Amino acid sequence: MSIELTLPDGSPLVLDDGATGYDAAAAIGPRLADAAIAVKVDGAARDLHAALPATGTFEVITADGEEGRHILRHSAAHVLAQAVLGLFDGATFAIGPPIEDGFYYDFDIGRPFTPEDLEAIEARMAEIVAADQPFEREEFPKERALEVFADHPFKVEIIQSVDEGEGAAGDAVSAYRNEQFIDLCRGPHVPSTGRLRAFKLLRTAGAYWRGDDKRPQLQRIYGTAWETPKALADYLDRLEEARKRDHRKLGVELDLFSFPQELGSGLAVWHPKGAITRMIMEDYSTRTHLAHGYDLVSSPHIARSHLWQTSGHLDFYAEGMYPAMELDGGDEYLLKPMNCPFHILIFRSRARSYRELPMRMFELGTVYRYERSGVVHGLMRARGFTQDDSHMFVTEEQLAGELQSLLDFTLMVLRDFGFEDFEADLSTIPEKYVGDPVLWERATAYLADALDNAGIEYAVAEGEGAFYGPKIDVHIRDAIGRRWQISTLQVDFGQPENFGLEYATAQNTRERPVMIHRALFGSVERFFGVLLEHYAGALPGWLAPVQATVVPVADRHLDYAREVAAGLANRGLRVEVDDADETVGEKIRRALLAKHPAVLVVGDTDVDEDTVGLRLRGEDEERGVPLGEAAERIADLCAAPR
Repeated sequence: MSIELTLPDGSPLVLDDGATGYDAAAAIGPRLADAAIAVKVDGAARDLHAALPATGTFEVITADGEEGRHILRHSAAHVLAQAVLGLFDGATFAIGPPIEDGFYYDFDIGRPFTPEDLEAIEARMAEIVAADQPFEREEFPKERALEVFADHPFKVEIIQSVDEGEGAAGDAVSAYRNEQFIDLCRGPHVPSTGRLRAFKLLRTAGAYWRGDDKRPQLQRIYGTAWETPKALADYLDRLEEARKRDHRKLGVELDLFSFPQELGSGLAVWHPKGAITRMIMEDYSTRTHLAHGYDLVSSPHIARSHLWQTSGHLDFYAEGMYPAMELDGGDEYLLKPMNCPFHILIFRSRARSYRELPMRMFELGTVYRYERSGVVHGLMRARGFTQDDSHMFVTEEQLAGELQSLLDFTLMVLRDFGFEDFEADLSTIPEKYVGDPVLWERATAYLADALDNAGIEYAVAEGEGAFYGPKIDVHIRDAIGRRWQISTLQVDFGQPENFGLEYATAQNTRERPVMIHRALFGSVERFFGVLLEHYAGALPGWLAPVQATVVPVADRHLDYAREVAAGLANRGLRVEVDDADETVGEKIRRALLAKHPAVLVVGDTDVDEDTVGLRLRGEDEERGVPLGEAAERIADLCAAPR
């Protein structure tokens, strides 16, 4: 009896019965066998040395691809756990998944980890890697698993819940052993620890078990692992660059915003320079939406709990909402976490005709979400933020065309802010949802068709849809290669049903509209943070809070400097004169550190000849530039899109 596989190019591969993934890779070529760390059969990843089934499509997974790195990092997390449990008496462990660019593991050692602990753990991991211990898969009944992990309460809880995402399937529990260490896991893993040639522990943080602040707080260790030492070094360089670009650091350095402790976690105040750029972004958003057929609407910050009950938020999103306020003699009101129910009420405020559809509403609406303190992160994950929120009401016949238009509109806006590299996730029906599953399938198909027609590469995120509909999440890549989720489009058959929305058809019958939810920036705050990090604080000229600084060489040049500034301001440019009692060099340096796109220096010759010294961002200083020419060049540098 033989094994008959089909390779990615369609060609057959025939092997002897009992052959492993490694045998198959070796049959294709010895270099591929050396590079292989796992295989895929019919799309499912398997250990390299596991026996193959009789038939199936076959692929080799190498360490230099995303799937391979995922397996490397998962294996590195196991080695981390092995090192910690070996070094700290009484230590116990929880979960340790791979994540983007790395991995983590949660532990309880009775205290926080110290920097010295991390050094010792990393050294022990290196010893485990040098020993080249094989990863060996085991399966045993749930009862036996409870005995094996009896000293580790978090593992016991996982086994008891039969959580298929963490190593259990039915009554059989899978685990991986290397020497005396064993951990729950579905796998696959690299063949042996020696394949983990490049890893680094990065930092520690507190983390509640299961993300619940009412459960024990554990200590999380973050690390990264790559296929080669060079790939690791390149990543660490990117990480250092990311630290320099951290929007929280830049926000302070550039005097844009701050997070006063008196306000509470996740709430920012905007300083004058930050508020100017924010206003420019919001003005752009409003102007662009109005130019593309949207109607501007506005809604309050709170509403009766009845509204959120009807929308389903109290059933599906209550933990993300702030507690109710008792007003009006006992009636409960809640801060809004979403704008959509208000737009629904506007649609429902009077009878609607098919002639009014598509109906597009746009609002810069501030919402409030109770994010757990452990996940709050500057502007990227805040508790109060403003969405450039749009909701479209369409007939089902209009849906495909509207989605295509929305995707085109989304990419146009992101390009205006300087992004060109796009990807997407298509999120499907979650475990808890509202509506008819058949309608969910139709909605998902419409979204997939829109992505295909737009030519955007996308992955399917199973079960990650919102409770009321599937969605597209558009991602961008920033200047240092990081992936950011920005815009969201959701198709919703459920909310029109919840609120009893109708429109009159051409035949004078009543039909339900389909609703589309769309946030383009995601939120103004988060998009601002992404822009800051993408541009390392040097925002494009049209977004810069100060577009030009005029520096007089001496006090006698101050009047001319103010004349130059006034002329630039008359052209709509944002200008400041630095009249501080400091040297010219100090004032120029300050303007450059503030990331101003243009610096103009004026001295005796400039006063006499109506010229300036001009330094544009990224260019050398030029002397004796005619004032009119300088103004024109700065205006070109700072021109807003369209």
